[in-house]
Amino acid sequence: MRKKLYMAAVGIIIGLVAILLGIFGNPANMAFCVACFLRDTAGALGLHRAEAVQYARPEIVGIVLGAFIVSLIKKDFKPAGGSSPFTRFILGICVMVGALVFLGCPLRMVLRMAGGDINALIGLFGFAGGILTGTAFLNKGFTLKRAYEQPRLEAAAFPAANVLLLVLLASAPGFLLFSESGPGSMHAPILMSLCGGLIAGVAAQRSRLCFGGGIRNAVFYKDFDVLVSIGAIFVTVLIGNFITGGFRLGMVNQPISHTEWIWNILGLYLVGFGSVLLGGCPLRQLVLAGSGNSDSGITVLGFLAGAAICHNFGIASGAAGTTVNGRIAFGVCAAIVFAVAAANTVKIGSK
Repeated sequence: MRKKLYMAAVGIIIGLVAILLGIFGNPANMAFCVACFLRDTAGALGLHRAEAVQYARPEIVGIVLGAFIVSLIKKDFKPAGGSSPFTRFILGICVMVGALVFLGCPLRMVLRMAGGDINALIGLFGFAGGILTGTAFLNKGFTLKRAYEQPRLEAAAFPAANVLLLVLLASAPGFLLFSESGPGSMHAPILMSLCGGLIAGVAAQRSRLCFGGGIRNAVFYKDFDVLVSIGAIFVTVLIGNFITGGFRLGMVNQPISHTEWIWNILGLYLVGFGSVLLGGCPLRQLVLAGSGNSDSGITVLGFLAGAAICHNFGIASGAAGTTVNGRIAFGVCAAIVFAVAAANTVKIGSK
């Protein structure tokens, strides 16, 4: 019971962070979305030229640095890497394609549900299906091979890069691109966003919060601890939306979403499947990267590359729905993820 109360507290904290960031400027129902914020950051760095989604989100920096600092304090900082890095990079691209077909990561899926968006609730079934598919491969022996101990300097490179990004945002914004309209132009103050990310990074690192892992553990191991955190995020944001007037039940006219239910399901299916193969959802990958795992750092670079590809080639969905390129990209990425899963599955007990 003590563990469940602790996990509930983690969810409440992250839910409150999302509510406050939304109140002070972040887009509605996108107040805290790892995929969306990485997409915006990719735009700020000039990796894509979609002018509506360009802003170096301090929340991303905060998550990484929060995980980095607390892992050092708690002696959880474990420099490791070398576990199929290029494969992880490609899987990161595929997961981002799925997220931008749906328009959000698993965390945003929960925030959208708490805002009354039925499209996100429908997408949840796809996410769960992807997790079950990925876990089936894990049970058959899927592995990306072991990671190896690495120098601490190597592991600290990713947090250091985030510090540099924060310095550029705060003191030399001329090196970055900024949206003048659209979601990228909507953001809370830098310091508040950074603090929100730091709090979420610390909480997620200590609790090992992972949206994919929560569903996997509940279904296969009857362990509901992580699911308690996810439920607490939902309830906290739901209450916040009722208080602030942000709750609007329905499918149409939801903020930054579309109503093509089959593609909401398929997009999150790809996110769930790829996240299981990678060993964690996008939030978990940021936390692991901050905690010394360079393979997760490579995965995050894959997310950034995926975001750039999606907006440079018309793959990302919009309020009007998916695009032809988006549907084609989904098919290609789904084939890649299945191929990776099959090629790296070794029968348990075989050499």
